[in-house]
Amino acid sequence: MNLTLPSLGWDDTLRAAYQRHDKRGQRPGRVARVDRGICTVLTAGGTVRASLSGRMLGDLAADPLSGPCAGDWVVVRQWPDDRTTLEAVLPRRTSIVRAGASKSATGQMIATNIDTIAVVEPLDPDPDPGRIERLMTLAWDSGATPILLLTKADAVGDPAALALSFADAAPGVPIIPVSTVTGEGLDVIAEHVPPGRTLALVGPSGAGKSSLVNALAGAEVMVTRTLRADGRGRHTTSYRALVPIPDGGVILDTPGLRSVGLFDRTPGEGDGLTRAFADVEDLVAACRYSDCRHETEPGCAVREALELGVLSARRYDNWRKLQRELEFERRRVDARSRQAQKAKARQRQAAVRRREM
Repeated sequence: MNLTLPSLGWDDTLRAAYQRHDKRGQRPGRVARVDRGICTVLTAGGTVRASLSGRMLGDLAADPLSGPCAGDWVVVRQWPDDRTTLEAVLPRRTSIVRAGASKSATGQMIATNIDTIAVVEPLDPDPDPGRIERLMTLAWDSGATPILLLTKADAVGDPAALALSFADAAPGVPIIPVSTVTGEGLDVIAEHVPPGRTLALVGPSGAGKSSLVNALAGAEVMVTRTLRADGRGRHTTSYRALVPIPDGGVILDTPGLRSVGLFDRTPGEGDGLTRAFADVEDLVAACRYSDCRHETEPGCAVREALELGVLSARRYDNWRKLQRELEFERRRVDARSRQAQKAKARQRQAAVRRREM
């Protein structure tokens, strides 16, 4: 396959951002994979393996989210001794970030510069609308456009009817039943990955993400495994991989997500919860009182919708759950910010005392 930077998503905005890095021995590229600090980068001259420069290591220590990630556009430098280093990460247009598992209240970057995020949910054995809503929140918060792929359509009797049943879990989002066995839906997915565009797949293990990548790439570029005896998925992909599609753009496969914690993004970067639950938010706005708790207050549009069956109790409960989770994450981030400010203040005071001695 003949790779070009434009087919990977290179455009005038990126070209302008690269100008100040345009020096002898340096060139732009896109990160396809990161393995313990070593990045596989796709460039116009071919694929290179690059280690992190000293400056990048310093930036990473100060801000874990600044480090290179699959999907990033970067600057690589070729040295006279044939070493290749990654010198800088160009500004990101979109980014998928989830809450980190540690107590440090920092996020984990999953992928960047994504145009479309496909939330992948298997129709067999047990599709989970709550998981779809959580992943839709993550997708909307990234700044990219979400779609919903319902895989293993060949394993159920009426995939179109099932797709309609999940419409409330992904309001306003295209829902595509798909099967890598029969080929159903693959042509529709391909329309979301034209040259220069990037499609990311997120979902649980065993949902068929790697099989979708192989089908779209026309070759077995990602390893797949059979399901367990109970029909549940196995973890196959253990890394994020950017895969070019023949006559198209690129698709980014991600490992199966065991859990997806919501991360409090910088204000202005997007409100995924509001977008994913737009119907609930509209009902909240229609309540008589702005501080309505949706319990016994008169004129509560939410309670009325629940009683009439317009809003399902399951979806409402999940909205409340995700709200509480996001609020908890905000408090963690605020506490971490205050601790960092106090630490800087102590450092400044110590520096003043040293000068006065």
